[in-house]
Amino acid sequence: MSKNIDKLTVDSIRLLSAEAVQKANSGHPGLPMGAAPMAYAIFDKVLKHSPKNPKWFDRDRFVLSAGHGSMLLYSLLHLYGYGLTVDDLKNFRQKDSKTPGHPEYGHTVGVEITTGPLGQGQANAVGMAMAESYLAKKFNKPGFEIVNHYTYAISGDGDMMEGITSEGASLAGTLGLGKLIVLYDSNNISIEGDTSIAFREDVGARYTAYGWQVLTVEDGNDVDAITKALEEAKKETEKPSLVIVKTVIGYGSPKAGTSSVHGEPLGAENIKKAKEFLGWSYEEEFHVPQEVRDHLCETIAKGAKAEEQWNKLFEDYKKEYPELASEWELWNSGEVKADLLSNEEYWQFEGKLATRVSSEKVINRLMDLVPNLIGGSADLAPSTKTYMKGKGDFSKEDRSGRNLHFGVREHGMAAIANGIAVHGGLVPYVSTFFVFSDYMKASMRLSALMKIPVVYVLTHDSIGVGEDGPTHEPIEQLAALRSIPNMHVFRPADSKETAAAWLHALKRTDGPTSIVLSRQNLPLYNESSTEALKGAYILKDSEKEVPDMLLMATGSEVELIYEAQAKLKEEGIDARVISIPSLEVFEAQGEAYKEKLMPKSVRKRIAVEAASSFGWHKYTGLDGKVISIDTFGASAPGDILFKEFGFTVDNVVKTAKEL
Repeated sequence: MSKNIDKLTVDSIRLLSAEAVQKANSGHPGLPMGAAPMAYAIFDKVLKHSPKNPKWFDRDRFVLSAGHGSMLLYSLLHLYGYGLTVDDLKNFRQKDSKTPGHPEYGHTVGVEITTGPLGQGQANAVGMAMAESYLAKKFNKPGFEIVNHYTYAISGDGDMMEGITSEGASLAGTLGLGKLIVLYDSNNISIEGDTSIAFREDVGARYTAYGWQVLTVEDGNDVDAITKALEEAKKETEKPSLVIVKTVIGYGSPKAGTSSVHGEPLGAENIKKAKEFLGWSYEEEFHVPQEVRDHLCETIAKGAKAEEQWNKLFEDYKKEYPELASEWELWNSGEVKADLLSNEEYWQFEGKLATRVSSEKVINRLMDLVPNLIGGSADLAPSTKTYMKGKGDFSKEDRSGRNLHFGVREHGMAAIANGIAVHGGLVPYVSTFFVFSDYMKASMRLSALMKIPVVYVLTHDSIGVGEDGPTHEPIEQLAALRSIPNMHVFRPADSKETAAAWLHALKRTDGPTSIVLSRQNLPLYNESSTEALKGAYILKDSEKEVPDMLLMATGSEVELIYEAQAKLKEEGIDARVISIPSLEVFEAQGEAYKEKLMPKSVRKRIAVEAASSFGWHKYTGLDGKVISIDTFGASAPGDILFKEFGFTVDNVVKTAKEL
């Protein structure tokens, strides 16, 4: 009976997926049909989950890294009672449906993270496993394992080809993440044909070299063998596990084993033939046999019982460890409760500092005010100044360290941070040189798409990098990050603006923030203030009610317009100095504030930024000027480069007089 119900359920998953793709006339039926047995083995045999409460904290996490096979996940969420209806499946890939083309976090209940760009999901899973192990070390007590869950992922051949997967897997092996289990849907087919045309490596040997346990299931239809492998993987506590499952893409259909089944509907006739091959005797489309639904009710009930037992455990935990329980609830509130705005010490700075050093001071003030702040860099902490002093290093040997070492793996680092953020309980930040945000952009874009509060600390922000030359001098990166919807970019001009940037980033709950910082020392302005939280403010005003000219800048170039104002005054030009640490935050202000800051009647405007001019003409208008750099930099001391490229007080004055 068990084998019969297993097969019937697996075939239900296959056919629901194929019929949804057929109805949409768009999608990927191949993976769901081939990987259905392994997905079923996870959801039914080993996954600890409570569909009636998809946000139960101690649930196991499941990530479909091969997100193009989204109908596999939607079929599972429907069958296991997560709230997706048959009508939702019928609306696959349609406007405003709960079943978009790729799984979207925050859109469909039960989707743990947005996937689709290959490799991202598996790296996200590494972040989830890291978060679980850190929280377990922090909160678990003898007899009270309130954090004890696994992270499972399904990856395909395409995932295994992506470099980000290698970055994440290498770090996972180094850290010994024993509660991370990846199932590799190995079917040897990609869009262009047999994977041998571009991919012939021994994936198992590679993962063994990474420090993973590698298990193999030769028959991807053998639910018992897959389940046995999963149980074996759970016994290995010192290493993450890769379970290689040999499957046939599009299993059951006449197109099985071919590239044509990867990303196009089967066709009505082929679905009919697939049903015949599988021995499916039901004519109705989107049909789920009653015995399947009855069987799954048992699994759903088992999950509800597991959650009920955990809830009781946590009630006892609160009595035994009330302080830890309060801390747990604070960490899992999803918000930073610290009152940073009225904390005088938080805002105290002295003298000239590079804003990366200002940020270091802020981080080391925040580490006690925000005890669940955790983060690190891509092997650059001494340069990005992102190390929390005295808080230890997260490692295989010590799960309590709050400093994360990602190695030179920028892309993987950002995806791992996304995994930490969606897992819950922790506030992640990551850092590297600003120019290397190019390596991270795909993951940063997903942070913004998912509306999750990851903090990106990006230092060495301009040609001020100097002798390292044009390979390390960001030019177009500010414009690139500002172009990402829902990404807030701060480029502070001094220490207080840096503190404001961090405050904004930590209080933000609906998206990521990039804090872009200088290598060179910058002044501390008496006039800078918490007004920076509005994205732009008057740093030094003109004496006239309506100024003759507006001088605008960000970061290190604010010093130029600040000093130019005095020289222009001597020339009879009364200018307003506006610092704009964040264009996105400024744009969110009301029209009255924008008009007060930048009156439309004042058409003489200059913007100064040591980066691409792209995007600034909106603020300078047809009559204004932008002092920028629209070429690559050069290798020379930073002060010489600033002069060479026109970033001087004299050039600001000259440009103003020309206006």
